[in-house]
Amino acid sequence: MKRTVSARKSSSAKGTSTGRPRRVTAQRFAVCVRNDGYEASLERNKIYTVLPDEEAERDGDLRVIDESGEDYLFAGDRFVAIEVPAAIRSSLLKAARR
Repeated sequence: MKRTVSARKSSSAKGTSTGRPRRVTAQRFAVCVRNDGYEASLERNKIYTVLPDEEAERDGDLRVIDESGEDYLFAGDRFVAIEVPAAIRSSLLKAARR
């Protein structure tokens, strides 16, 4: 998957990364419920850390951190937002920093 910087996207094509360094400050999580077309990038039923991205969310997208530690945009309907207990939240955030 090619990583590209997207100033303003014109479609709902996903799987793009900003490639910019980031601090993991996200306190939101979502479970992937649909990975069709992105089987190599998204794992169904896996919990992903969601990074704040107001512009992406206005377009119906979510920016999530994948297994490589990079953040990518995907259609928001591929995920369901969840609340997690503090102990699990801490563990998930540590894993996202690796």
